[in-house]
Amino acid sequence: MEKNSGSSNADVAVQLAERLEFEALLSSLSATFINVPVTEVDHKIEQGLQKIVDFLGFDRSSVWRVSPDKNRMVCTHTYALPGIKQPPAVLSGVVPVWEAMVHQDRIFRISDVDELPDELWREKEYCREQGGIKSIMFIPASVGGTVVGFITFVSNSVNREWPDDLIQRLRLLWEVFANALERKRADQKIQHALAEIEKLKDRLEAENIYLRDQISIEHKHERIIGQSDALRKVLVQVDQVAATDSTVLILGETGTGKELIARSIHEVSGRSGRAMIKLNCAALPATLIEAELFGREKGAYTGASSRQTGRFEAANGSTIFLDEIGELSYELQSKLLRVLQEGQFERLGSPRPVDVDVRVIAATNRDLSQAVKEGRFRQDLYYRLNVFPITVPPLRERREDIPLLVWAMVKEFGKFFGKTIERIPRKNMDDLERYGWPGNIRELRNMVERAMILSKGPTLIIDVPDSSSTSASSAMSFAEFERMHIIAVMESTDWRVRGKNGAAEILRLKPTTLDAKMKKLGIKRKLPARLPG
Repeated sequence: MEKNSGSSNADVAVQLAERLEFEALLSSLSATFINVPVTEVDHKIEQGLQKIVDFLGFDRSSVWRVSPDKNRMVCTHTYALPGIKQPPAVLSGVVPVWEAMVHQDRIFRISDVDELPDELWREKEYCREQGGIKSIMFIPASVGGTVVGFITFVSNSVNREWPDDLIQRLRLLWEVFANALERKRADQKIQHALAEIEKLKDRLEAENIYLRDQISIEHKHERIIGQSDALRKVLVQVDQVAATDSTVLILGETGTGKELIARSIHEVSGRSGRAMIKLNCAALPATLIEAELFGREKGAYTGASSRQTGRFEAANGSTIFLDEIGELSYELQSKLLRVLQEGQFERLGSPRPVDVDVRVIAATNRDLSQAVKEGRFRQDLYYRLNVFPITVPPLRERREDIPLLVWAMVKEFGKFFGKTIERIPRKNMDDLERYGWPGNIRELRNMVERAMILSKGPTLIIDVPDSSSTSASSAMSFAEFERMHIIAVMESTDWRVRGKNGAAEILRLKPTTLDAKMKKLGIKRKLPARLPG
């Protein structure tokens, strides 16, 4: 009897030691998750599953997540001994009784799956397909009253018992795992929300930058002025296409107001709630236009020190106006074609496609069909852009609109310069109507602005070039007039470019742009000659 008593005491001691060792393991695993970074949660759970399986002699343990729609159960973490079959990635109607018990937050355990009742035949079949599971237990976990997942323990080698105290301890450990996973999911939601906020912030900042660049005296008067038949025909086309999302190609000579037509289409469209984004394809070198259009990642190329939102991304849900589309390089034409066809592009330095919903309006003063024949413009892109062409008439084809345009400009410049004009001589207006207008409305605007700067009374005289000079070279005539206009403004400011009331402010140009124009047109201040001696 004494011998038997000693053996019994030894068994109790062993059981106690094992229990203490198991308690220490559970305590260690629980402590691991107190301050674990969310980036390490998955790895720590997989380590914990391995330790539990190895210590308790299970064959496999898996963590499952219940999908938000409660129709699927997704295996997110698992550890199985070598040679043991891995669980399926998703359960959906495979083990319907057990799935229902999970949704009811009920623990299930069985030591011998052969003892399952006949109505659980699908569950029996699942155990056979999983390499012959003999014993299985699952424990659900809920957060805020909603079941978010469950953990399973299986044995393929022996029929295991599932004592209540073991279940209680494993349930506590599973709750630690489940809370860590919920903390990770909550953090991911926060990070996703912050990323969306940052994305919206970048887009709004981009819009603001582009809008600041575009706000000028040319766009303060948004109403299209004129009553000619030629203009009315264009406005009918604007109304026809505005309600659609069709791509529009605006054709016309330089200075006819193509951008104003594009803005009118946008403002009466369903996208008018957001700003129209503009890019002049001739204003930047080809090396910079791609980043302007599609954006870039930090480090995409030398000097790219920060991430930049492109104009297509800024125009998502709105309209983008691509002026001088005929100047776009052949390589970028293919990338623009992809946006039109698929609504996708990649930022420079990133292989990940960005989806956008953008209405494209393009404009050009070139003959794109001829450019296609000469191999300078992609035929497929031309067909994509030329869905709904609108040709803006030159000013010489709508001469009856000139008086209305002139008086609107006089009123506008009068507010800016603080001058009141009461009359324009009839002969002067007749001269304006007879002039050839190689620079169209832009040239007329420059003429009126120059006259307003020089005027000293209530009568405005607008200096009209000799019409005969325009027949030789229209382009040279406009360039010369622009040169005269800049010189007049420079002289009125005593050749001061920068600062308040400087020439750049009066001309509504950036000082650097004015410097470049003056250099291009050969404008230099003539200094007074020095007296000898």
